[in-house]
Amino acid sequence: MTAEGAGTVATKTGPTIRRMQLGQELRRLRQNALRDDGEGNGMTLAQAVKGLGFTESKLYRVENGLTGLPKVQDLKELLDRYGVTDPDDVEFLLEIHKNSLHRGWWSPYRSLMPSGFGMSVGLEGDAKILRVYQPDVVYGLFQTQAYMRAQFEVAKPVDERTTEFVERNIEIRMRRKEAITRSDRPVEVHAILEEAVLRRVFGDVDVMREQYEHLAELAALDHVTVQILPMAEPVYRARDNFVLMEFEPPLPRVVSMDIQDTVSLTDKDTDIWRYARRFDVMRAGAPGPRETSGVLERLAQEMEQR
Repeated sequence: MTAEGAGTVATKTGPTIRRMQLGQELRRLRQNALRDDGEGNGMTLAQAVKGLGFTESKLYRVENGLTGLPKVQDLKELLDRYGVTDPDDVEFLLEIHKNSLHRGWWSPYRSLMPSGFGMSVGLEGDAKILRVYQPDVVYGLFQTQAYMRAQFEVAKPVDERTTEFVERNIEIRMRRKEAITRSDRPVEVHAILEEAVLRRVFGDVDVMREQYEHLAELAALDHVTVQILPMAEPVYRARDNFVLMEFEPPLPRVVSMDIQDTVSLTDKDTDIWRYARRFDVMRAGAPGPRETSGVLERLAQEMEQR
């Protein structure tokens, strides 16, 4: 690593991305470090943490961006063990470490979030591109507040949720929407929605009409693309929802999936390839983005005639 090369990833980002950056660099340094036994390069996790104040599992989680490394001294000792002595390189990594420890805006809501959701939220706001497939409800970042509320309220007595739970979750979702509505570097989104989702009523006709209009407004933005898979077309459909997140290099792509009240994330090459292929096949099978506004107008007219 050189100071020049390292500086290319020092863009303004949130703490989740910073953890990923730091973890990725620490893994690379460990894999290239000289071993004490002289048997070549590349330390195991056990060799890397030997004699330090944390465990292999801790370092594994740090390298995968799942947790931070709270003590700056722990990082300094790791860098020393890996043979990182260039002052610019050390300073750069210490700066990333400091930023990785900041609390994200979502931190006060963690008790309301399912497992893995906090990290997913942190990543989506700093992503460059989100490629989305949603077969169940309107994609969260595309929902109006009225649609959100109707969705939560209908499930409230069944799931035995409080009014506070509903209101706080609406707050979370509205904050998440800022990733695509902000004026400074909004996230690019390409979403594929099922027609059946848009025919599924939450609230009443007015709620659905507003939701259609909002989707049309979003789809007209330069950084938002919406395609709708027709119910009557025998095209390929993935079984589950997913979001394929892309970041500025050299960070890897990540897939986020909702699975039974748990959000699962992976950056494994085989998973990325599989979900990217699924998205590309559905994108090719759906009508083009230019047809989306017409589909939404037709759905709104049909809703009015109910």
